[in-house]
Amino acid sequence: MTDNNNNQQSTFLAWMFRMPLIKRWALMYCVKSENIAEHSHQVAIVAHLLAVIRNKKFNGNLNADRAATIALYHEASETRYGDVVSPTKYANAEISREFKKIETLAEKECIESLPEEFRDVFDELIVQDHVDNEYKAIVKAADILVAYIKSLDEINHNNPEFQHVEINLKNKLDQLTGDMPEVEYFMSIFLTACTATVDKLSSQN
Repeated sequence: MTDNNNNQQSTFLAWMFRMPLIKRWALMYCVKSENIAEHSHQVAIVAHLLAVIRNKKFNGNLNADRAATIALYHEASETRYGDVVSPTKYANAEISREFKKIETLAEKECIESLPEEFRDVFDELIVQDHVDNEYKAIVKAADILVAYIKSLDEINHNNPEFQHVEINLKNKLDQLTGDMPEVEYFMSIFLTACTATVDKLSSQN
């Protein structure tokens, strides 16, 4: 048996376990609060499903499990410096560049918190500049879809705060459907039920 008593403790998992403490939509009133752990879990489910749809319906060749894993870690940088709302992050090109530098630094700090022998495995999952572009696109689409579903849910609960969010995200999804038919398929088959009441869901089974 290997003696690990003298090995330095890794803080990687401790940082990841702080995801539930980091709130999303910080500048907005929410009927239902949301943290990045919940968000990442939902994005992972949707990214996995999008990859399956592409493979089964549109001759894709993605590893759906890898798409889900990348999605689970896509907000890992926020465990270091918190969630920065989009209006701030994308206020102008210069600010966006600076926040990108901070995010990349945080991602690399996450990697450096691992034992060195594991870093190459997680580098292509966490450091977004090193994620394969095809998987990055799937995860980004899933991220937008999950945020869109959130906006619809808030609006359904009579929260007008999310009306402009819904419009902006719908425009992004409309742009995606041209290159990603799996997004259009997802919206036609899965989207409506995501904001249905439990009674309505039960009546459809």
